Amino acid sequence: MPRSYPVIGTLLLGFALAVTGGATEDSASLDSVWNFAANSQPIEARVALKKVDGVDERTRLLARAILDLARPPIAEGDWQKIEPVLAQLAQGDDEIAAQALYLHARMYQVHKSVPDYPRAEALYRELARRWPGSHWAQLGYVKLGLFKLFSVREPQDARVRLQQVGVLLAEIQEPSLRRDLQLQMGWAGLFYELPYDEVLPPLIAAEAVGGMMGITPEDLTTQIGELSFRAGRLEQAKYYFENFLEAYPSNTRRFNVSQRLTEVRAALAKSEAAP
Repeated sequence: MPRSYPVIGTLLLGFALAVTGGATEDSASLDSVWNFAANSQPIEARVALKKVDGVDERTRLLARAILDLARPPIAEGDWQKIEPVLAQLAQGDDEIAAQALYLHARMYQVHKSVPDYPRAEALYRELARRWPGSHWAQLGYVKLGLFKLFSVREPQDARVRLQQVGVLLAEIQEPSLRRDLQLQMGWAGLFYELPYDEVLPPLIAAEAVGGMMGITPEDLTTQIGELSFRAGRLEQAKYYFENFLEAYPSNTRRFNVSQRLTEVRAALAKSEAAP
């Protein structure tokens, strides 16, 4: 199954980027809000937000909504309070509106006790239509891809799922966001027990970018090496196992990887000696 990304971390980082460039004192005050929230201090975060001066009301409303969304799923009463605010903010034509629409879609995806995926998809696609190529539209494609891979029942054919998500991937230009979706595509292939040759390409593409969340670089390197070995791609397996030993000399799995590399080299020697 896919590893989950911390929702609050994405929201806080994204909002911090959205307000970067304001007055130094205001930015510092907003930083204190996000620091409190990230450290699971919601009361302190709300108090700090009330003390922030010099930000417009739309920014303040979005910040308050982000704090309210920190712990999904949210109660029905809170939903009735937050959802109209995001819907109204999304009517604008600025960075705040784009982020509000993204958060509006996320509400239907992860903040309801029973997710409403069709509504979430409609909002993500509206986001892409109104702000094509924007960071928020591309991030929306990643989230849309995740529930198409794992959460909805249709289509039942795993390859069709991956083809549909491949269409979304083609719209994503930010390397880190492409990496995130490619990693999940590879894991989806494993989850649906597709042939290793079909699983490996997106994992290799994600590993090439690096910096992924949900798995350490050494874990992904060994995973690719092992899957390559099982797929009979011996040279590729040799490359990744050797890369692991060179890049992570103190890792506790060094002995196991060395043993696996010995098996790979033996298999290569046998294949080369075959008539």
